Amino acid sequence: MPQKTHQPTPQISIIIPCYNEEKNLQNGVLEQVSRHLKKVTFTWEVLICNDGSTDNSLKLVKLFAQNNPGFKVVDLPHGGKPAALLGGIKRAKYPWILFSDMDQSTPLNEIAKLLPYFSKYDFVIGSRGIHREGNTFIRKLGARIFLSLRRLLMLPTITDTQCGFKALKTDLARQIFPRLAAVKTTSQAKGWRVTAYDVEMLFIAQKWGYKIKEVPVSWKNEDASTTKGNLSHRYRKESIQMAKEIYRVKINDLKGVYETKG
Repeated sequence: MPQKTHQPTPQISIIIPCYNEEKNLQNGVLEQVSRHLKKVTFTWEVLICNDGSTDNSLKLVKLFAQNNPGFKVVDLPHGGKPAALLGGIKRAKYPWILFSDMDQSTPLNEIAKLLPYFSKYDFVIGSRGIHREGNTFIRKLGARIFLSLRRLLMLPTITDTQCGFKALKTDLARQIFPRLAAVKTTSQAKGWRVTAYDVEMLFIAQKWGYKIKEVPVSWKNEDASTTKGNLSHRYRKESIQMAKEIYRVKINDLKGVYETKG
């Protein structure tokens, strides 16, 4: 009888960025996260990284953390989502990190689909596919255009670079994130700011030889926030930022910006 190899129990720092998430918080997203974590066998901590929210988000997450061991609040000046994630990366105490969006459009229990790949890969990313429940026709069309443009220029084997549900080794995150343009320009952040930092992050990881696995996950648009700004304006802003980001990363690569690690 062949002996079964014992896989060590993962230790994961879950980072949830928070910018004006008052409505999502009132809808019980953190209670949902907590309920799932009470059932898991891996070791965890949750770092809620407040990105200078201007609504009642900070008050709500602090109150939740006070009553739920394992949840911590990292209060940061506004710098955009990448800067909020970096704030959590710097404070993570476990060897793996999971990024999870506050609205839980991909619920935390989907981590079960990622965990089997931790032993062989450095980066395990969720993939929403093309048909994204709850998105408008315009957003679905925009996603297809963005996918075609991005795959033409870089990362042709990856279907979904923009899903917020991603796991990677903490050491890798600490190498890559300080190199991201979106982190270097946090002083320019105003209002809702996401950018296509994921493209640069994944491109650098692939260029440096790290192993990336894309895994299909369930996704349904659950974002109920009413304090991030006008939805149509946010979408137009994000689309322009993403197109610029793809172009900038491609130019940087041609210039040799990403040749050296660290």
